[in-house]
Amino acid sequence: MKVSKHMTPKVFSALPDDGVRQTYFRMRDEKVRHIPVLDDNGKLLGLVSDRDLRRPEWVDEAPDIAYDYNLDDNLRVRDLMTTNLTVVRTYDSIRKANKLFLENRFGAMPVLNKEDDLVGILSVVDLLKALDQILDAQAA
Repeated sequence: MKVSKHMTPKVFSALPDDGVRQTYFRMRDEKVRHIPVLDDNGKLLGLVSDRDLRRPEWVDEAPDIAYDYNLDDNLRVRDLMTTNLTVVRTYDSIRKANKLFLENRFGAMPVLNKEDDLVGILSVVDLLKALDQILDAQAA
């Protein structure tokens, strides 16, 4: 079973200079929890999750310091996105992807082809759908 058969190929993306409020509402409207961040040439720069947008890690960096955080467009996606990405390839096995998810506790990973182009995203929900297919095949 290859990643390409289970990934979500329709990917909504953001630009680094998009506002975080605008991006959050776009993600909510599209019903996605992770969105790749691309440069003007379509190359993958990072990934941002709805959790990153709702409450970035830097807000709670020290237990004795409190920061107010308001979701607005004065802050840019580039300020919150994860740039040290782990990716999977279309030709990788679902088993390999699953191990990466378990080791790193990811919610989603970008999927790249051989040319390093973003072609999809693989989420935990996609893995659950793959598991469901396996279980259905075993039950038959």
